Amino acid sequence: MDASLSPFDHQKTQNTEPKKSFITSLITLRSNNIKEDTYFVSELKPTEQKSLQELKEKLKASSSKASSMWGVSLLGGDDKADVILLKFLRARDFKVADSLRMLEKCLEWREEFKAEKLTEEDLGFKDLEGKVAYMRGYDKEGHPVCYNAYGVFKEREMYERVFGDEEKLNKFLRWRVQVLERGVKMLHFKPGGVNSIIQVTDLKDMPKRELRVASNQILSLFQDNYPEMVATKIFINVPWYFSVIYSMFSPFLTHRTKSKFVMSKEGNAAETLYKFIRPEDIPVQYGGLSRPSDSQNGPPKPASEFSIKGGEKVNIQIEGIEGGATITWDIVVGGWDLEYSAEFVPNAEESYAIVVEKPKKMKASDEAVCNSFTTVEAGKLILSVDNTLSRKKKVAAYRYTVRKSTTTA
Repeated sequence: MDASLSPFDHQKTQNTEPKKSFITSLITLRSNNIKEDTYFVSELKPTEQKSLQELKEKLKASSSKASSMWGVSLLGGDDKADVILLKFLRARDFKVADSLRMLEKCLEWREEFKAEKLTEEDLGFKDLEGKVAYMRGYDKEGHPVCYNAYGVFKEREMYERVFGDEEKLNKFLRWRVQVLERGVKMLHFKPGGVNSIIQVTDLKDMPKRELRVASNQILSLFQDNYPEMVATKIFINVPWYFSVIYSMFSPFLTHRTKSKFVMSKEGNAAETLYKFIRPEDIPVQYGGLSRPSDSQNGPPKPASEFSIKGGEKVNIQIEGIEGGATITWDIVVGGWDLEYSAEFVPNAEESYAIVVEKPKKMKASDEAVCNSFTTVEAGKLILSVDNTLSRKKKVAAYRYTVRKSTTTA
């Protein structure tokens, strides 16, 4: 698919021809590369190499019954074991005694919590999956992405059902750890591989007082037992007061800690997430094209990204569509607040253009449009997004497939 953009009067016109293989040429928005810590032993400082060797020796001499995590033997002496041990060392600034203490406590907790078999359990939170905490897709560097959104708990009934007493709270904590365990099992635990996840936390409508106990326990569990497992924490829909609080504490945080945080104010979720994650992997509620049911159809079909400046209209032209073919498309603009329409223009001069979707004012909260159209004759489909009444530049994405008619003349 040729996805080059070229100016056309006061518009942008994007021509695409579904002819040969699927080729994508994208407008590259600013990309934030997430740099993994090195797990190659040869690249460590001599003092760090020494700490790693000492930790191995002390662990071997300790009385810990269990000595494996996520299916990796910590005494195996291979690269995977080194990756996990280095995570505990980094969490304690390569202080061997502190790292060993943390590691032993974690091993005890995992055995008591039965963490190794946790992913197989049905904890009865099917209605929260895909809403509150869930793994969905990967970022541009291949890190699995975990989304968190606790706004549903602003409703008292939902809050009481999940956090009503200590037993319910503990069950929720177990489920939340289960989600993280599934994410960790997607990691490579290999030098040069993907060894951490991305966390995206939606702060919209989050009842901070009510969730204080649960949040503190989740944070404590993760810090104590999953060191260096998160490469970047992206906070979206951040309220103004959260930004003020962060700015007050920011000077006291290390550069390493601050480098892992990304703050995005309300209304800028898509713009922020597009820098890290491909639109086909971003959930539709955040300005992407990913729906929960997509996973049933294999890997997501790649999308083309583009941007729309304030005061600009963009026409995406999909050409080379044969008569009788069915074209299916998805399109989204982050924070819409503009006009969208679609029409089919036949190649024959004597034919009239067909309005497929009438001009519609898209609200900021609207999710991606998914539609299809079966042609009678050959022509092109034009998708229009009109941002002429706005001054704000917006990120956008689309994709399409064309299925030729199976009817023979």
